[in-house]
This record gives sequence, C-alpha cells and structure tokens, in this order.
Amino acid sequence: MAELNTVARPYTKAAFEYAVAKGNLDQWSDMLTTATAVAQHETMKLVLGNPGLTSEQKADAMITVCEEQMADQSTKNFISLLAENQRLALLPEISAQFEQLKANQQHSVEVRVTTAFDLGEQQQQKLTQALSSKLGREVSLTTDVDKSIIGGVIVRTDDMVIDGSIRARLAKLAEAMNS
Repeated sequence: MAELNTVARPYTKAAFEYAVAKGNLDQWSDMLTTATAVAQHETMKLVLGNPGLTSEQKADAMITVCEEQMADQSTKNFISLLAENQRLALLPEISAQFEQLKANQQHSVEVRVTTAFDLGEQQQQKLTQALSSKLGREVSLTTDVDKSIIGGVIVRTDDMVIDGSIRARLAKLAEAMNS
C-alpha cells in the first residue's frame, strides 16, 4: 500500500494552491485542523468507519460538525471529495503537509527548544533573533524544560536537531574514553 504522505500529497497540493489563489490560507488551515480533530474523535471514527453509510452521509456528518470552520462552499466540497474517494482518514496527513507548505510560503518555521531551566523572556527573544538570523526565516519558538539534559539547549525544527546539551557532551566524552 502506498505511504499516507504520498497519497495525501495531491489533495494537499490542490487545497494549498486553491487557498493561496483565494488568499485564505488561514481559513483553510483552521478548517483542516478542526476537521482533523473531529475525524480523530472516537465517535466520529465510528461514523466514518460505518460501512452502512454512503460517502455523502459521511461527508455530511463531517461538514455538520465542522460547520463553523467551513464558511465557504470550497471547504465543504473538499471534505465531500475526500469522502467520495474514501480519503477522510488522510485528514491528519493533509493538515500536517498543508501547515508545512504554509510555513514555507510565509517564510516561518516552528522551533522547539529544550533547556534544563526556564528561559526568561529576554533570553527567549535573543534566542529567537539568533535562530531567525541563522535559519533565514521568522521563528516561532516553543520551549520545554528537561532537567535531565543538565545544561545547554536542544534545538529541534522540521529537519534539523542541534543537541548542545551537557548530557550529550558527557555521552560523547564517555564514548571517546571507552574507545
């Protein structure tokens, strides 16, 4: 069976191109996020997995629950198309791919920073500026605290991990000493 991301890609691309052309990336992003959450809810999983319901009925159920987020007909048509092609299960992957395309379009990136201690507001601002300069994009910073790293930081983004933690340095030193 084909990988989910491969099957989801044409739907994502079509939705993204349409949203860009109409200038409503945020509306589509919100709709996909909401539709994903609804599709993953236990009750909705039962409805969508019911073989006794037609694809039209499944689409209507999704559209009814997500009605606030589906202000225009194009979003409703998209959900109907997914239901007709039995692809509603792809919503989480479509949403994730859409968000990645949106971030690339807007030259922004989500960065998760793990530190041993809470960062102050000023430290977060300096780190955000440094990362923005390094990555050449606007950075949205999320911080986590993990005392087990002892000190330093671990920076994670889509395709990059920079482990500057004391724990990693100690592990590297121990490995060098055991060699």
